[in-house]
Amino acid sequence: MDFAPSISSFVAGFPNFIIQLGAALGLFIASLFVYAIMTPHKELALIRAGNPSAALAFGGVVVGLAIPLGACLTYALGLLDVVIWGVVTLLLQILAFRFADIFLRGLPRRIAEGDVAAAVFLMSVKIGLAIIIAGAIADPNMSIMRRMG
Repeated sequence: MDFAPSISSFVAGFPNFIIQLGAALGLFIASLFVYAIMTPHKELALIRAGNPSAALAFGGVVVGLAIPLGACLTYALGLLDVVIWGVVTLLLQILAFRFADIFLRGLPRRIAEGDVAAAVFLMSVKIGLAIIIAGAIADPNMSIMRRMG
């Protein structure tokens, strides 16, 4: 069995893989940091104190950011696509928090007080939005363009 084509493909693609993975991880960590700063309640401090609602809400952010970034890595034409969609994802997740706060008045206070129902609702909104964003990123025309290029 000839492994040369596989090894050659790996060697050719590995640098691009590292660059895109690094960009996506950087955006992921930066987005989590920005989100934690922008939310009125301090989720990480609440998690350290054992607040399950804060853990659920922040877990929704983690998953809600990872799903579209993963889709972006799948469908991106290059590094710029990853960066653009990473920023769009962060902005939409912040808007999702604001939407959930409008729908459930006093969401930051409720999460800080340990209201699990409010945290599960917020988590569901974030993960649901992430799945929709990931689907929107998965433009079927991108696959066609790749085959042509």
